[in-house]
Amino acid sequence: MNIIIKQEQEEDYKITEKVVKCAFANAEHSDENEHNLVCRLRNSNVFIPEFSLVAMDNDDNRIVGHILLTKIKINNEDQVVESLALAPVSVLPEYQNQGVGKLLITKALKKAKELKFNSIVVLGHPEYYPKFGFKKASIWGIKAPFEVSDEAFMAMELGENTLDKVSGFVEYPSVFFE
Repeated sequence: MNIIIKQEQEEDYKITEKVVKCAFANAEHSDENEHNLVCRLRNSNVFIPEFSLVAMDNDDNRIVGHILLTKIKINNEDQVVESLALAPVSVLPEYQNQGVGKLLITKALKKAKELKFNSIVVLGHPEYYPKFGFKKASIWGIKAPFEVSDEAFMAMELGENTLDKVSGFVEYPSVFFE
């Protein structure tokens, strides 16, 4: 398998949405609308094209995975800090558990550092995301705006101590909840 990661292009959108839909079709914690979320995020002011990446199987030139990072804010009474949300990561079922998701996440994290973002939050599997450096967001006093387990709501510093003076509630853009 020869996988390459590249920035998603507008002509990829429909294919990517099918990949996302297939990836979550039998997922335990899914509302089966992740593909619609991706579409809404692309059409919002929090979309950064450089953070919409696809995994291509270079052997048959098809999209087999997708990741999206979008802008969010972390708010408290003293400050508002810009951050990124990692959501969703999607891999076609027949390509899952083969390292495609890892390639997508690694490339997205690298791109976020290159573009000088300081942190990323994710709501995800507590056994999986710590491999990339994610820790419980509560360590920094960062909270989700909805009920979620402490272990599943995680954050990651993209530089040294970039979350040390950050705390508060994550403010997701309204398109996350439409």
